[in-house]
Amino acid sequence: MTTTQVIRNVRPLGAAAVDLVLEAGKIKALLPVGSAAPELPCLLDGQGQLLLPALVESHVHFDKTLWSMPWRPNSAGPTRNDRISNEQVLLKNFDVPIAQRAGALTEHCIALGSLYFRSHVDVQTVWGLRHVEAMLALRDQYKHLIDMQLVAFPQGGLLIQPGTTALMQTALEMGVDIVGGIDPAAIDRDPVRHLEILFDWAVRYDRGVDIHLHDPADLGRWEIERIADMTQAHGLQGRVMISHAYCLGAFAPVELHALADRLAELQISIMTCAPSHVTVPPVAMLRSRHVNVCSGSDGIRDAWSPMGNGDMLERAMLIALRFGWSKDSDLEMAFDMVSTGGARALGLPAYGLAPGCPANLLILPAENLAAAVVDRSPRRTVISRGHIVARDGVFLAR
Repeated sequence: MTTTQVIRNVRPLGAAAVDLVLEAGKIKALLPVGSAAPELPCLLDGQGQLLLPALVESHVHFDKTLWSMPWRPNSAGPTRNDRISNEQVLLKNFDVPIAQRAGALTEHCIALGSLYFRSHVDVQTVWGLRHVEAMLALRDQYKHLIDMQLVAFPQGGLLIQPGTTALMQTALEMGVDIVGGIDPAAIDRDPVRHLEILFDWAVRYDRGVDIHLHDPADLGRWEIERIADMTQAHGLQGRVMISHAYCLGAFAPVELHALADRLAELQISIMTCAPSHVTVPPVAMLRSRHVNVCSGSDGIRDAWSPMGNGDMLERAMLIALRFGWSKDSDLEMAFDMVSTGGARALGLPAYGLAPGCPANLLILPAENLAAAVVDRSPRRTVISRGHIVARDGVFLAR
């Protein structure tokens, strides 16, 4: 039997209060406050709180996390290769299963309001498909609550580590959703071949592409141009993301207008965590040229850094701080990057607060979107597919 219920007196995105009618785990209608049939079961009296769509975590590494473990001082060296090597040593024989660490972090992120995730999963010869197997199982464990995309991620390089290409193909055959890549020039030292392999796999396995690109300045820009060429040549418009893209921060925004227009035309998304220690893409300019930009936590409490807490409202605040955004319109742009921008980047078929969308919701006390980003209230109610799954930061669903 289909259950119809109502969430009373909530303000969608800060607009006038409504009664939100839910049916079969989806939004059925938004009615003027007080007008929903009184006999409908009340899931929640929102008492005028802000109603948001559930948040989108567009870039995270669940399989690497040390979440829920005792504090571990960071032991990595200063370079990216140092961090990769340090991580391999630490995680290869780590005695706490990925399921325990990543599961605890997943539940924590759910409790903060994220119900959509893209997690990169290490595919390396040092541990084979162990991480893939664990994350496929974890995705299945939480599939009744969240949508999680997995990316096959060759952290140690695709071409320089013999055996990695075979592992990547097996991971895709096992059900990993996205073809991942990393620094085709700096790590693999053969950017054209690296990209050709990724895009060939994307077509063969009918997958999207998500490439970590840390390569700097002109080199990184040249690689983005090649990614655009291959996206167009392989007909993958709307299915490609470039993560980090530090190189775009090396140029005056006006110098990037033509490239931005091409990214927009090909619907290539840019993901930035807006870190403070490197150049970052000029988000405001990119968005003004209709490039989709999203955000994510990246690593959370792992061998690379002890930072991160999985709160996408806090990530929006950090984005605003990084760019000096303080106007309400700026803060709303930061919120868009952890909500609608992420949904678009992940290709979610239905997202938001319109009738027909899944009832994946976040309700919290805030006057408007800007205040939600600034205040980041811990008093949050999280609803997944019409069921309350977390309150005040506590995960309730099992």
